Amino acid sequence: MDAAEQELLAGTLRKAMAAGSGQALDAAMSDLGWVELLDDAPDVATALVFRLLGESGAQAPLLNDVLLRAAGHDAGGTVPMPYVGGTWVVWDRADKPGETLDDELPLRTSANGSQVPLAAGRVALGWWLVGAGRAMLDLARSHAMERAQFGRPIASFQAVRHRLAETLVALDGAEATLRAAPDDAALGALLAKAAAGRAALTAARHCQQVLGGLGFTAEHGLQRHVRRVLVLDGLLGSAHELTREAGTRLREEGAAPRLVDL
Repeated sequence: MDAAEQELLAGTLRKAMAAGSGQALDAAMSDLGWVELLDDAPDVATALVFRLLGESGAQAPLLNDVLLRAAGHDAGGTVPMPYVGGTWVVWDRADKPGETLDDELPLRTSANGSQVPLAAGRVALGWWLVGAGRAMLDLARSHAMERAQFGRPIASFQAVRHRLAETLVALDGAEATLRAAPDDAALGALLAKAAAGRAALTAARHCQQVLGGLGFTAEHGLQRHVRRVLVLDGLLGSAHELTREAGTRLREEGAAPRLVDL
């Protein structure tokens, strides 16, 4: 798929995500040939779809399909997923209130599930986290450009500029890690998801500071993205858990594999 085709697809996906979320978006994605795209061009499908989910604030149970197809099963069902703290959750395909901090995500606790390949799912979640981080950065940047103190926009203040710059660097670094990590390489996907989780949490912290009290209000869009990244970071392993797991693996193996050919 060339760049022009990807841009055309991105426009179609943005319209679908603006029109609906949850079960409605799941149905729309099925009509657009989501599963076929996932099978034919998994890297493009994962990066584009999940990044746009993060940027738009929409949600759909598409992570189920990524995990199921990676395990060689048919898409369209659900699969238990490991969650932070050693618990397990299922992402329902119906619109039901969730049991996590972000109740828009229909996640409910489940008994321990069978092990399925997690690498592709971790890469998908990484793109979702980066997309949400960029959405928060856009909100904070717009506020900093419009909000004036002492006769000038707060974007001109060094402390504000530093927070926005640190957020951008973290997100760009996480995106580079995701692009370098093939979704079938367990360690690369683990590190990429950890980097994306840290970047999204950095974005949440810095953007909240830039927005001040406004960012805490239910009427502002930031709090929705903050709750979303807190939940998504914990799914399939949090940044903290995955970093420790990577360190344990490297210590046991006594060497670090080459993850990227420079």
